Amino acid sequence: MNIFRIINGVFQYLLEAIGRIFSPSDDAYPNTGVQPFTGEPLSEWLDAGFGQ
Repeated sequence: MNIFRIINGVFQYLLEAIGRIFSPSDDAYPNTGVQPFTGEPLSEWLDAGFGQ
């Protein structure tokens, strides 16, 4: 009878894992979208000779 309890526990564990894989995500990330660039362009790159 103990072997049936172990098999049932393994089967339950696998079913819960499959349920989590195929369920909708529960991530609570905020919707950010595209953020505009508001800084200054890096002009030191060309001044140092790296852009040549």
